[in-house]
Amino acid sequence: MIEVVAMLRGRWADGFALEHGADPSVELARRGWSGAPVSVTRSSPQDLRITYAVRPVRPAPDAVASGPTERDDGLTAADVANAVTHQRVAAYAVVRSSRGVLMTELSESTNAAGMWNLPGGGLDPGEDPAVAVVREVHEETGQHVSDVRLLTVMTRHWVGRAPGGRVEDFHAVRLFHTAHCAEPGDPVVLDVGGSTSAARWVAETELASLPLASSVPQALAVAGVSA
Repeated sequence: MIEVVAMLRGRWADGFALEHGADPSVELARRGWSGAPVSVTRSSPQDLRITYAVRPVRPAPDAVASGPTERDDGLTAADVANAVTHQRVAAYAVVRSSRGVLMTELSESTNAAGMWNLPGGGLDPGEDPAVAVVREVHEETGQHVSDVRLLTVMTRHWVGRAPGGRVEDFHAVRLFHTAHCAEPGDPVVLDVGGSTSAARWVAETELASLPLASSVPQALAVAGVSA
């Protein structure tokens, strides 16, 4: 379970379990709150707590509406009706150094081969998101990072076909962070055969020339990086 907690001036103001397919910011707006995530912690080995610092807002909460669930092309009505519900929580990092921004190319084992992403990936059972960032960055790029800090939270909900062929009602919860690399070296993909085919430092002025994964431009913008 993912629990969302709203804190107003340091005090508990609201809280709820995040339903499948829901976005924390949208659900907070429904309840009359606007804010930014300040921490993601384990409340138990199975559960995560995302804490937001919030303020009251207008318009009224019931003015917030959700759009329709996305669907991949080529799915039949039966495919959609029988889709397997799946939620994936993943942690990523914007890692900057004198050599640029650390980027990874998605491999053929994904549905976005050739796109460039921020280093990161799914949380292991019971794993803290900050620990996952350190592990994933090392596995995908060979770099060591520290000072991992939460940047923003994004979600996406769609019905589509997984790389293995199964049709899933998929809820992606993406926890973006910043991280520090004190000694940037030549990136090497250590997790050979996984979701990453290549890794490199990219100058900020060259980011716009890369085919970026859908969530990357927004994450970079929140971190103050132009792409």
